[in-house]
Amino acid sequence: MEQKNGSSFTGFILLGFSDRPQLELVLFVVLLIFYTFTLLGNSTIIALSHVDPQLHTPMYFFLSNLSFLDLCYTTSIVPQFLVNLSGADKSISFGGCVVQLFISLGLGSTECILLAVMAFDRYAAVCRPLHYTVIMHPRLCALMASASWLVGFANSLLQTVLIFLLPLCGRNKLDHFFCEVPPLLKLACVDTTVNESELFFVSVIILFIPVALIIFSYVQIARATLRIKSAAGQRKAFGTCGSHLTVVSLFYGTAIYAYAQPRNNYSQDQGKVTSLFYTIVSPMINPLIYTLRNKDVKAAMKKVFWKDSDSR
Repeated sequence: MEQKNGSSFTGFILLGFSDRPQLELVLFVVLLIFYTFTLLGNSTIIALSHVDPQLHTPMYFFLSNLSFLDLCYTTSIVPQFLVNLSGADKSISFGGCVVQLFISLGLGSTECILLAVMAFDRYAAVCRPLHYTVIMHPRLCALMASASWLVGFANSLLQTVLIFLLPLCGRNKLDHFFCEVPPLLKLACVDTTVNESELFFVSVIILFIPVALIIFSYVQIARATLRIKSAAGQRKAFGTCGSHLTVVSLFYGTAIYAYAQPRNNYSQDQGKVTSLFYTIVSPMINPLIYTLRNKDVKAAMKKVFWKDSDSR
């Protein structure tokens, strides 16, 4: 990166919501509560999937991956954001910004692919129930999960390198609450058309191809479900997919809005609100969606908590 007048580049100023100081205290309290629930909810899902033998299935293996991913995702962003909200210092070091972008972008990309893998799992469960255990072999599950993480962080590495190769010419005021691609592009003092085109192209691959696979899976699931004659069977089939479909809608809706729209239509204020949703709100409500709509998870929670209460 170029530096202005050869001076040392120490880091960035995260403007965040500093133009609304009266909002910062409210945001601090709300985010602290949300972050606490995110940690508790996702940790509970991981623990239950580990200790309850009834949850040792491909569906909960992928759900544990998703919960661990959400834990890491929010932790890569929220603590720094809380520090910036609590005082006058809004800075983040250059190295910290690089690491934050790499980790958050890698985890976000991984979640895009992982949600498509989870849709394939639901497709196999509903459309190929007799062959489900053969199709979703533990080795295949581990391979698909590993591939999701590998592709996600490979994309992040490419994006991070391309972003931080751009000259900033001394610009260091980032109009966002964390280091993210769209606001970092705005700091560049050169034409970023090529970078924006490359970002849009990668967004299509990382976002829209998984979305297409998810839509295809659920079209097949809907067809298979409608062929079930009993109403109870239909409810069970839709019930196994409802939680995942809700999570997919919430995550992809906001991510596509943030990353797949033309840069000239990008509103920084709207971008901040959208980012708040998919980096903080969505990881918090994912465990609620799965526990409130999933009988297996609720049964596992009762079993574990009752066992703990009985042992006292």
